[in-house]
Amino acid sequence: MLYRENGQFKTSYRADQQIFPIRQDRIAVGLLLAVAFVVVPGLAPEYTFRAILIPFLILSLAALGLNILVGYCGQISLGTGAFMAVGAYAAYNFHVRVEGLPLVVSLLLGGLCATGVGVLFGIPSLRIRGLYLAVATLAAQFFVDWAFLRIRWFTHDSASGSVSVSGLQVAGLPLETPAQKYYFCLITVLVFALLAKNLVRGAIGREWMAIRDMDVAAAVIGIRPVYAKLTAFAVSSFLVGVAGGLWGFIHLGAWEPAAFGIDRSFQLLFMVIIGGLGSIMGSFFGAAFIVVLPILLNQVPGWFGLPLSTATASHLESMIFGALIVFFLVVEPHGLARLWSTAKEKLRLWPFPH
Repeated sequence: MLYRENGQFKTSYRADQQIFPIRQDRIAVGLLLAVAFVVVPGLAPEYTFRAILIPFLILSLAALGLNILVGYCGQISLGTGAFMAVGAYAAYNFHVRVEGLPLVVSLLLGGLCATGVGVLFGIPSLRIRGLYLAVATLAAQFFVDWAFLRIRWFTHDSASGSVSVSGLQVAGLPLETPAQKYYFCLITVLVFALLAKNLVRGAIGREWMAIRDMDVAAAVIGIRPVYAKLTAFAVSSFLVGVAGGLWGFIHLGAWEPAAFGIDRSFQLLFMVIIGGLGSIMGSFFGAAFIVVLPILLNQVPGWFGLPLSTATASHLESMIFGALIVFFLVVEPHGLARLWSTAKEKLRLWPFPH
């Protein structure tokens, strides 16, 4: 069969530990990137860029950050929307207050501000866990919403908390068309996904997973829970903050604190659960599912002569999300990523029984 490793010998530790050790996987990823960089920009209409591709890429980055915290380190968080808001508003302030500051630098500084807030609200994780930690991170959501609505300095003296950006440029090139914004988001997400993959494969990633599996045993073997938990909050908040900046600058253009409300936090948590806890690929699966499902619920019934109202589609969306979360938590806690891995394993051994 096509998906076999016959004759693929590893002669070094580096070759054995590469991200895609099977040649077919490397070819598939290369083809996927070629399609993303070459084919999609030439064929996709503007609606596809604005409604599907750009939101998918940005939410994938946010889900990736949350997955590092929840999936790899086992620290539950319900304040992801707050960290996105901090990243977006901090990047906005750097962008409008520091004349000539490059967009990339503004986004990275916004991510660093989100890192500081994430570490601050991650300190309770050193003493509490589970539901109590979820409530502690939920406090970040309400505090940030209040701050950006009431403290006008954060919004450059906007009374409503609404801000806007325009005339974006990267290295002197304008970011005006949907295709240009898509390229910028795609490159950003690829860079951070590669960095996150190497982090979770390294020593710090193994520390996170040891804390997740049994923090007492991890402390016994010499892992510092303080360092592991706070670095997980820091890395997670940084990625989520950058994603928040992208969501505001690239996708929305103008936003208010409601764009990063508690619904956004739950949406990202649903992505991680459905896509797969503790999986980089699962973050992309979950984001794709969350972005595409509402569009399908609005479009597919009409193809069969059964148009649904917006309210009905919204209710169906919530019902499907709830049913899938229960299903994956009970049947397959590792989500779509695990189903994908199982399918690949069966394909490698087909037609022999597993």
